[in-house]
Amino acid sequence: MLAALDHLVVGGSPAVYETLLGRRAIDGHLRTENVGVRFEAESSGLRSMVFATSDIDKAATLLERRAVPATRTDGGLAFLGHSVAIGVVAKADEAPSLFTADAASAVSSLDHVVVRTPNPERAIAFYAGRLGLDLRLDRSNPKWGARLLFFRCGDLVVEIAHDLKKGVSDEPDHLWGLSWRVPDIAAAHARLKAAGLDVSEPRDGRRPGSQICTVKNGTGGVPTILIGGVGRW
Repeated sequence: MLAALDHLVVGGSPAVYETLLGRRAIDGHLRTENVGVRFEAESSGLRSMVFATSDIDKAATLLERRAVPATRTDGGLAFLGHSVAIGVVAKADEAPSLFTADAASAVSSLDHVVVRTPNPERAIAFYAGRLGLDLRLDRSNPKWGARLLFFRCGDLVVEIAHDLKKGVSDEPDHLWGLSWRVPDIAAAHARLKAAGLDVSEPRDGRRPGSQICTVKNGTGGVPTILIGGVGRW
């Protein structure tokens, strides 16, 4: 039913993400190799995620049969997944935005979008059972204090994170953060530092051979990391 993550809606200004991604906005929209970014004025944080499908009518029928109450919009479908705003639109080919910086230092694509949940089993039932995403990893790690669920969608991951210390509850889920891929982590770090952003020094990531750095401002209120040394899923 869901072929890919089409775009994310973020509170804030396109100009902020032009700096962050190293790509030029056109008509207020940005696009990397695998996902777009659209903006909601007078707000902050990660607002919604919108998936692509090859057939809106079939998607609407399947969601109704799976007891997901979706509303028709001008662009497709909209619904809530335990308080997370989710949309579905028709799949369309859209070229990536042009670079405003050296390609090695710019964001190439999205690696994963993070949703925080107080109830991981509920999340599995929704994202795998109702939306049909491919659950590739279910791992608890006391060192991280988290249970992580990785759902593959196209060449990126919807990561569901649960805080083990807080236990399980029926509180709502919420969209939380983004991890962007860059070809050269050192070059990306230098570019953002030169632009005046507060960026941590690159450090080893959890995946073998990867390095990450945390972008502490200039993200529209979205917790953000850059990751280098990884390919597509």
